[in-house]
Parts: sequence; C-alpha cells; structure tokens
Amino acid sequence: MDKCMSLLLIIFSIFFWGCSHGTVYANSNDKPKPIEEFYPEFGGYTTAEEAIKEFEEHFNRDLKLPLRIPPITFTHYLGRFSDLDGAINDSLELMFISEKSPGNHYRIDVRAIEHKIQIPDRYIVKKVNLKNANKAIYMKFSRGPYALVFERDDWQYMLSNDNRISDKVTAEVLVKIANSIDYPSKKKNPF
Repeated sequence: MDKCMSLLLIIFSIFFWGCSHGTVYANSNDKPKPIEEFYPEFGGYTTAEEAIKEFEEHFNRDLKLPLRIPPITFTHYLGRFSDLDGAINDSLELMFISEKSPGNHYRIDVRAIEHKIQIPDRYIVKKVNLKNANKAIYMKFSRGPYALVFERDDWQYMLSNDNRISDKVTAEVLVKIANSIDYPSKKKNPF
C-alpha cells in the first residue's frame, strides 16, 4: 500500500509539474506604452502648462521659469503639481525627456521658499554666484543626479539632470539656465 501511494504521489507530482511549466507565448503586439500615456497614467503628469497653472493658482502668485534649457534634444515636456499636505511638500516638477535618448533627462523642481529643502553639506560640490548676486549650490546626490539649487522671488528652484548627460550639462550650463530667469515679470511663462 505504501508503494502504491508513493507511486501515485510521484505520478501526480509529475503531472502537476508538467502542467505548470508549459510554454509561455508572448503577444508580438505587446509594446510598452508611449510616454504620452505612461507618465500621465502612472506618474500623474500633465502638460507643463497645466501643472504651472495649478501651481500658481495654489500659491496665488506668479512663477518665473528659466528661458533656457540644456543644449540637448528633448521629445517631451511634462509637468506635475504635487499638492501633498497643505504646502510643506507642495511642489512643481517640470520634466524634459527624450524618447530617443533615455539619458536626455532634465528637471526643474520649484517649491515655496518658506518650505525650502535644506541641503546637507555632504552633497555640496561647490557654491556659485548668479548674475543677480544670489548664491547657488551645485550638488551631487549620493547615487543620483547633479543639481543646481538656488532661491529667487520667494521660490526655491532645483535644476537637475541625468548623470549620463553631466558631461554636456555641466555646472556652468545650469548656471546659465538659472541666470536666464533674469527678465522683467509680465506673467508670461515660456511654456
């Protein structure tokens, strides 16, 4: 009887193992979602214009953005306004990405100066002067991107780029971008 049960158990195990390890077929039509669908669906992104408008309405004040962008190509400009907990972490994120070159990734993050992020000394690479006499911090996150952080008109700005383009988007390039905010305020955003 024990031999019969053992044999039966082996046969059932082989049968179930064979059924569960069959061939898997992929549909050749399975393609990743385009950026236009993926980022809004999974990241909450909208157009840059919509995000800027929400951000300005939330804080009830105008936002000036840089007129320059890095000297690389982008295929998409997206924005996201995060209204998380009543102002402390409310921020605007503008993302510039390239469908053709994944390393071409640049971001502008803006938050109200009263809720600015404090940069720990260990991340500071150097301090630089902007043309309006404000100071900026060029920093490197431990495993993340390089960024330029500065304050202007009651906002804290963080300009950052993917490490893969740090040879093209240097600290000097980010400073030029930051300096391009120095224009008369007429409630015109470049987006």
